[in-house]
Amino acid sequence: MLIPIRKWLKQKIPRVPPDIRENLRQELMKEAELDTEFMVLTVTSCFIATLGLLMNSAAVIIGAMLIAPLMLPLRGLALGVLDTDRILVRSSLFNLLMGTLMAILISGVVGGFFGVPEASFGSEILGRTQPNLADLGVAVAAGAISGFAKIRRKLSDALAGTAISVALMPPLCVVGIALSQKALPLASGAFLLYLTNFLGITLSCIIIFILGGYYLNYNQTSQALSGFVAMTGILVFPLFISFGNLLRQERFEGQIKTLLENKTVTVGQQSELVGLKVKWPTFPWSKDYPIILVTVQENTKNPITPTQVGLVEKLVKKELGKKFKLVFRVSQLREVVADYERPLSTPQLFGPMIPPPVSPLPPHELLPFSSSEDRE
Repeated sequence: MLIPIRKWLKQKIPRVPPDIRENLRQELMKEAELDTEFMVLTVTSCFIATLGLLMNSAAVIIGAMLIAPLMLPLRGLALGVLDTDRILVRSSLFNLLMGTLMAILISGVVGGFFGVPEASFGSEILGRTQPNLADLGVAVAAGAISGFAKIRRKLSDALAGTAISVALMPPLCVVGIALSQKALPLASGAFLLYLTNFLGITLSCIIIFILGGYYLNYNQTSQALSGFVAMTGILVFPLFISFGNLLRQERFEGQIKTLLENKTVTVGQQSELVGLKVKWPTFPWSKDYPIILVTVQENTKNPITPTQVGLVEKLVKKELGKKFKLVFRVSQLREVVADYERPLSTPQLFGPMIPPPVSPLPPHELLPFSSSEDRE
């Protein structure tokens, strides 16, 4: 692989002048320094992202992404590895290591303080515990934007910073939160996502720097590229399995919904399907069965019985050939219509009660007034 890359570089991609490359190196070296600004941004973004994950608020998490500084050392690492610059590589790795440890420690402390149990983790946390090929694609695209923005002055670094921070800080915070609740499977899955993003971003930055001509030695460039391709390729296998499981799960949920609505009286006629959700085991190789949560509205005159649920479960198992646990969440359906035979007698629903007009007394009950004294 090294020889074709070396020939391709010599023929297709000329190197930039030494002064331009040195300017880029100095900028990346400054970004890779562990200074007060980096520490403050890391602590602040981690704290905000952790709270957003615990509240299951995507808006708060995005706010943390805008200030996360972990993208800065990755570009220095890419150029340092590309040109065997040990000082730049050492500084970038140390900065990344400190940022990673701080993020896990802070999120772990915050997660332990709030004490949200594993069973109550929201979708923002659980969505970052099972990485797949789509996550690697996001990381590669984000790294490409970051590297391209750095070598093209017309683009703002803020654009690249936003793209990279999306992929780095939230998974680290999920690791800390999961560890605080001793949820080791979830923590390992989130850390795998962090490694996937780390390698994908760095690899794409290396490719962008090569295409821009920011390299010194043909041999070293081909070796660095081959090494990161190999390391990223190791992660492709588990990510591919996870992506395949995700597709199968979505197809399985669609089949269940079709069966319930079209081949069962319990859901198709006796009740109305409101929602369907499948709680899958954390890992595909787990011995636990998936739990199918079916939310329906039933008619009060014909309630759903446990026997019916058992029959529906047997039917779905027979059709799909997969073991699972079926749980119905039933809410009663009550129809209310207007009663036009009786006059409206509830004005308090629309405003204050208005007393009815006083009807005049009948003539025989009126007192006669014989004089002006009587009228007084």
